[in-house]
Amino acid sequence: MDFFIPSGKSKDSESGNLSWWQLSLIGVGCTIGTGFFLGSAIGIKNTGPSIVFSFIIAALGTYIVYNLLAKMTAEDPQEGSFCYYADKAYGTWAGFSSGWNYWGSNILIMGSQLTALSILSRFWFLNVPLWIFASGYAILSIIVVLTGNKGFDKVENILAIIKTAAIIMFIIIAASALFGWLDGNVKHPGIPNSMNALFPEGLRGFWVSFIYAFYAYGGIEVIGLMAVRLKKKEDAPKAGLIMLIVLVIIYVLSLGLAVFMAAHGAFNEKESPFVTAFDKYNIAFFPHVFNAAIIIAGFSTMTASLFGVTALLVTMANDGNAPRLFARKLKFKDLPLPSLGLAIFGLIASIITALLLPDKIYEYITTAAGILILLNWSFIIISALRILKMKIWGKTLAFLGLLLLLAAISGTLMEKSIRPGFFLSIIITGIIGIAAAIMHKKTKANTT
Repeated sequence: MDFFIPSGKSKDSESGNLSWWQLSLIGVGCTIGTGFFLGSAIGIKNTGPSIVFSFIIAALGTYIVYNLLAKMTAEDPQEGSFCYYADKAYGTWAGFSSGWNYWGSNILIMGSQLTALSILSRFWFLNVPLWIFASGYAILSIIVVLTGNKGFDKVENILAIIKTAAIIMFIIIAASALFGWLDGNVKHPGIPNSMNALFPEGLRGFWVSFIYAFYAYGGIEVIGLMAVRLKKKEDAPKAGLIMLIVLVIIYVLSLGLAVFMAAHGAFNEKESPFVTAFDKYNIAFFPHVFNAAIIIAGFSTMTASLFGVTALLVTMANDGNAPRLFARKLKFKDLPLPSLGLAIFGLIASIITALLLPDKIYEYITTAAGILILLNWSFIIISALRILKMKIWGKTLAFLGLLLLLAAISGTLMEKSIRPGFFLSIIITGIIGIAAAIMHKKTKANTT
C-alpha cells in the first residue's frame, strides 16, 4: 500500500500501472468505513430522512474538490499531490500546513474509527469499558502494519471485499423486506409526505448533518495521491467521477432504505442505522453478521490510516517539514519505526480520551476529524484557484465548493452535543498555524 506515500519516488510512479477503473475501485474501498456505517446514524438523528439530500449535496462538494485536484495532477503530476500544490501556490508554509493538517486529521480518523469499533463491540459485551476494546483493536492494527507491505496488502484486500459485501447484503435484505419476502408484519414510516416529516429537526438539523455526509466521502485525498500511478494521467478526473457515482449510488440507496424502514426517533449514535432498520424484524443473524462486517470495515480504514500517516511523516521529514528523526528506517522489515511510534502515540491518546469521555467521544472526534478533512479540501481549492487557468464557470464551481465546505464546518456550531469537536479542530489548526509561522520566519531569515 505504498500509494499512501505523498511525495518522493516510488517504483510505480514513473511508468504508471493503474487503469482509471482500478483507481476508482481503490477509491471506493478506501472511502467506505465507519464514517458511513456508524457516523451516518448521528446525521440521521440530527436531520431525519433528509440525510439523503445531505449526502447528495456533499457528493457535489466532494466532486468539485477532487476534480480540481485531478486537473492539477493531470497538468503537473507530482507524488506530493495536495501538499506539493499548496507549496507551489503559496509557499513552504502552505505545504507544511497542508501536510500536518492531513496528518492530524488522519490521527483523529484513527481515533474516530477506534472509538466506533469499541462502541460496536459493546453490542455483544455491553459492560466492557470502551478503552479495553480500543486497546485491543489498536494492538491488532499495529501488528498488521508491522507485517510490512505484503502482509498489509493481503489483509486490506480481504477486508475491502468484506466491507463492500456488507452494504450489498443490507440492500438485498432490505429490498426483500419491502417486497414482503421476510417474516414479520412491520409497518414502515415510508416516504415522507410533508416538510415536517422530511425535516423533523428543521433546517438547523439539516445544516448540522452536512459534516457527517462529507466525512463519509473522506478518502479522495488518497486517490489524489495515487493518481500519479495512472497509465494515463489525464484519466484522473474520470476516475474520480466514476468513484463518486458509485459511492453516491451505494450511500443514497442504502440510507434511503434505512430511513424508509425505521422511524426518525429510532436512530442513535451507538448503533448502525442499517442494524436499526431491522430492529422489528425477526432476523436473528443479521445484527450480529452486519455488526461484525462494520467492525471489519472500521478496522480496515483505521489500519490504512495508521499505515498512511506513518509513510506521510517520513516524506515530510525528507522534505524538511518534520524532524529528520522520523525519516529513519530501522532494520525491521524496513519500517520507519520512529514515524510509526508517533502515530501509535496518537492512538494511545485516543484510548485515554475514550476512557475519560466514554459517552460523547465518538461524536467529538468524528466532528473534529471531519472539519480537518474539509480544511484540507479548502487548501486544495484555493491552491487550484492560483495554479489552474480557469474560466468563469470553473471559478464559480470552485467558490461553490468553498461555500459548501464552509456550510459543513459552520454547521457543527449549531449543535451543542458536537460543538466541542469544532473547538478541538480549531486548537489543532492553531497549533499547526503557529508552527508554520515559526518555520516560515526561520526560512525567511536563512534566505536573507
